[in-house]
Amino acid sequence: MKSKKHREMPEFETIQAAIKGDVDAINQILCYFQPFIQSECKREYKDEFGRTYYVTDEYMKRRLETKLITKILDFEIQL
Repeated sequence: MKSKKHREMPEFETIQAAIKGDVDAINQILCYFQPFIQSECKREYKDEFGRTYYVTDEYMKRRLETKLITKILDFEIQL
């Protein structure tokens, strides 16, 4: 996973294509936000020995991704 400094924001043309429904453009935007989504979807898990782990809640992760896709498709650019 790249740090925040090394990730480049998607270009304006990519965002426009994503708004129009281009699947590749939407995937690029999802990849850009993946570290944030991963960090927000951590759940504390304790095993039978009492050790604590932080795991990704896949259900919450999919819900956030779906919500992001929905907002991308509903977004309007006003020029």
